[in-house]
Amino acid sequence: MKNPPDPIHRVGLVANPEKGESEPLVAEAARLLAAHGLHVAGDAPTIRMTHLRIERHRDARRLADAVDLLLVFGGDGTILRVAREIAGSPTPILGIHVGRLGFLAQVTADQLPRAVDQIVAGDFRVEPRPLIQATRRQGRRTSPMLALNDFVFTRGEISRMIELEVEVDEEELTRYRCDGLIVASPTGSTAYSLAAGGSIVSPTARVFTITPICPLTLSNRSVVVDLDSTIVVRVCTGRLQTHLTADGQVAVALRVRDEIAIARAKEEVRLLRLGGNSFFQTLRQKLHWSGSHA
Repeated sequence: MKNPPDPIHRVGLVANPEKGESEPLVAEAARLLAAHGLHVAGDAPTIRMTHLRIERHRDARRLADAVDLLLVFGGDGTILRVAREIAGSPTPILGIHVGRLGFLAQVTADQLPRAVDQIVAGDFRVEPRPLIQATRRQGRRTSPMLALNDFVFTRGEISRMIELEVEVDEEELTRYRCDGLIVASPTGSTAYSLAAGGSIVSPTARVFTITPICPLTLSNRSVVVDLDSTIVVRVCTGRLQTHLTADGQVAVALRVRDEIAIARAKEEVRLLRLGGNSFFQTLRQKLHWSGSHA
């Protein structure tokens, strides 16, 4: 028998301040949580947006250290940002959907009252999700980058292909001529990688997916490798600018002969999944597959 989850007593609220439509939803969450006797806190940007009279913390990291659960209001982009900010924290995240199609934000506005009831009743489980790390192994030194979903190598504004050499555990994979390359975590398989033709991967699978974007060689397909592998991407294009982005949010410019090593990070992030909800159910609903009832 599985151990029951630790009870939730303190809940932190984090919202995307650029999504003003989330303000009434955050206020409703604060009211529902307080009605159940839970302590409610927020980060400074969220409190400035909502004017709630709740305990205030400077940022999401400090808030996570003070609560048992973070409710994150926004789209998947907001959840990705918060996940990187609290990397390694034991405090789980539950995404409240405000925005477009996404796979990380689990709860919609109309489901919020039931979600709070489930949190209070302990009807949930916590799923650890690996973060991945990119380190510049050769070239101008920069700090390592973290991502929950993916790292993407793309060309600059000029519409020409870039060339990238890829090694996996010191063995050559191939040399791509393409518009870009996506190295995705299990969580990120349903993001950009999916749009580029990559495989859908269960978030509990211990794998990377390596997916080229519009490759010149049509036989180049998405490749799945062990999550404990080290993937090295070498920039071979000198005349075109190449960029590396983490979760589509943090970007650095690369130069010819730069080498980027991508591996599993030591930090994880924990996502809370409510009872009655599963990854495959989310797939059926979001992608409108047969068997979907939503």
